[in-house]
Amino acid sequence: MIALDTNILVHAHRKDASLHAEAKGCVRELAEAAAPWCICFHSLIEFYGIVSHSKIWELASTPQQAADQIAAWRESPSLRILTELPEHIDQVMTLAETGKVTGPMIHDARIAACCVTHGVNLLWTLDRDFSRFPQLQVRNPLL
Repeated sequence: MIALDTNILVHAHRKDASLHAEAKGCVRELAEAAAPWCICFHSLIEFYGIVSHSKIWELASTPQQAADQIAAWRESPSLRILTELPEHIDQVMTLAETGKVTGPMIHDARIAACCVTHGVNLLWTLDRDFSRFPQLQVRNPLL
C-alpha cells in the first residue's frame, strides 16, 4: 500500500505550487485506482494547517477550501486514513532514536511510525529526511 506525505498533498492542492500538475496527477491516479492507498490522519491535519497559512502563501486556501479538498480525497473508495494508537508511541521513539531525530523532525518519525505499524509498503514524499527510517521505503513520484 502507498501512503502520501503531506508535501505531496500540498502540491496536489495548491495551483501555485511548483509541482502542482505532477502531484495532482499522482494523487488522482491513486484515488481512481482500485488498489488501496493511504494518508496518515496527522498528514491531513498538517495539510490543512499548511495550505491555510497566510504566512506561507500570498493567497492562502480558505479553511473551507482546505476542508473541501480533504473531503474530496475521502470520497475515494480505495483511500484508507491511518490513525495512531497509543502503542504507536513506542514505534515513534524507536524511529526517533535510530534515526537520530531532533526538533521538528519528530513529525516525520510520527508519520513513519504510523506507516510502519500499519504495514505500508511505500511512502511517496518530496522529503529526503525520511531516509533516516530504513524500515520504510520512500520514493519521490514527481521526479
